[in-house]
This record gives sequence, C-alpha cells and structure tokens, in this order.
Amino acid sequence: MNNILLLVGRILLAVLFIVSGASKFGYLAGPLSGMLGGMGVPAPLFFTYLMALCEVVGGMAIAVGYQTRTVGILLAVWSVLTGIVAHSGDPVQFMKNLGLAGGFLVLAATSPGSFAYYGVWPERRSLSASAS
Repeated sequence: MNNILLLVGRILLAVLFIVSGASKFGYLAGPLSGMLGGMGVPAPLFFTYLMALCEVVGGMAIAVGYQTRTVGILLAVWSVLTGIVAHSGDPVQFMKNLGLAGGFLVLAATSPGSFAYYGVWPERRSLSASAS
C-alpha cells in the first residue's frame, strides 16, 4: 500500500511541473519572457525555455521515480525560489510553492518506493533497501 501511495504522490507532484513546463514552451513563453526581460534577465526567451525544460524533465524524473532524492531537493529549492521571486505578492500561490517544497523534501527524505526506475527496468527495490 505504501508503494502505491508513493507512486500516486510522485505523480501528483510531477503533474504540476510537467504541465507548467509544457505551457512555458507554448502559450506562456511570450508573457514569461517579457516578465523576465522586465526584471533585467539577459536572453529572457532562452531562460524561459530553459525553465520549461527543467520543469518538464524534473517532473518526469519524479513521476517515474528516477533520482528522487536529488531531483526532490532541486525541485524543493526551485519551488521556494520561484515562490519568493514570482509569487511573493500572492499569498495563496506562495503557500502553494511552500507546500510543494515540503512534499519534495518528504519524498527526498524517504524514497520513491518500489514502483520506480532505478536504472534498469523492471528492477524493484524495497522501501527499506532504498532508504539506506
């Protein structure tokens, strides 16, 4: 049961990043690059696409359970930083980012569970073996 809950939790955390990253490749590319340009970021369209790539790849890694400890910590930091930079004026969005960071840190502290990609499909590891 715990492994199924870990899988569902990983997927729910990942969906937000995959969808958000994909939208930055599409309809949000212009507005986001304009916002970054207004903040003085050089090559704002390049950084918009780089952000999109990081979100999609990070979300996919979490979804399949690949390197969840490392990716979880990176996405937790990402969530806090984007909360501070982009959502500090909107308390609900800021708290959402803090909640996401908490979920990623919990995932990094535990394990992805048995239903995860560890390098070779369909290798499985138990929760106790991957926590050490």
